[in-house]
Amino acid sequence: MKILAINPGGLSTKIALYEDRRPVWTEDIQHSAAELKHFDSVLEQFDFRREVILRMLEKKGMSPADLAACVGRGGLLRPLEAGTYRVGGAMLDFIRQGKTQADHPSNLGALLAYSIAEPVGIPAFIADPVSVDQFEDVARISGFPGIERLSLHHPLNVRATAFKLAEQRGCAMADLNLVVAHLGSGFSICPMHKGRIIDVNNANDGGPLSPMRVGTLPTTQLVKLSFSGQYASARELNNVLTKKGGLVAYLGTHDLREVIRRIEAGDVHAHLIYRAMIYQICKEVGAMAAVLDGDVDAVVLTGGLSYSERLVSELRRRLQWIAPVEVFPGENELEALVMATLRVLRGEEAARDY
Repeated sequence: MKILAINPGGLSTKIALYEDRRPVWTEDIQHSAAELKHFDSVLEQFDFRREVILRMLEKKGMSPADLAACVGRGGLLRPLEAGTYRVGGAMLDFIRQGKTQADHPSNLGALLAYSIAEPVGIPAFIADPVSVDQFEDVARISGFPGIERLSLHHPLNVRATAFKLAEQRGCAMADLNLVVAHLGSGFSICPMHKGRIIDVNNANDGGPLSPMRVGTLPTTQLVKLSFSGQYASARELNNVLTKKGGLVAYLGTHDLREVIRRIEAGDVHAHLIYRAMIYQICKEVGAMAAVLDGDVDAVVLTGGLSYSERLVSELRRRLQWIAPVEVFPGENELEALVMATLRVLRGEEAARDY
């Protein structure tokens, strides 16, 4: 079965063709800021990105009619149970009416998949969108009425990685208790209890400092900063905290490879910030292990930073007392979308309706 996966990013549209589990080709189509500056919102980019995908299919000698299904990355929808969702009228209306939790490129995933699939009569899906919410009630309490802890994270890669580990161990994902640490530009560190993501730090709201996000900040100092006049609006400050924090704020780069090069060249400050990031990751993993009462079958490292042998070695040394540390580098979003679609097409899992 040929499956086309679509992952819209800020300045790219990544697409891949798979035959069952085998990748046939992958394309990372880059968009310049000049190409996108004419659009006032992400949704206005729909026609532009659809044409880019269709041209790439034509270049590859393919037609949408050759496909068994098309799947797009899920966006910031309302809170949802994990799984693979059919794209249909209710979901499309929700996105087109601007009801998503933010104007994010991932919101285009469902629209683009449907636009490719619907004219040729094949199914369109999304899988494990950012808004997957399996929190237990106690995890929602923040400490202040009216402010609730939210489940916004990286469930697509987290669940795909958990499926891989279960397959390796010859069991079901529901048989395992895991702490999964997705380490990318933002971090999602979550306890999985019998296959369910029951808590997470939410990369934009807390947890460790990461390449681009500040993580948890001292509350009273953050309030003081908010009213200091240094930032013109809440939107400006939020943009700094979620896109210009962490390694970028301290070191001027979000590239871990560059940070390690500086450390090896004797940069004491870079080494301090790097050690602080590792320290905070370990604290968060330990906290999530406590959520599972210490009953942890594995600590799982994934995401782009997990390619770093140095980082993985230091985390393994500090975390292996909790449980064996397993590593699945990369974000693997296109592969994860395809695997989720295959489970539905093969009858291993039922598709959900929005």
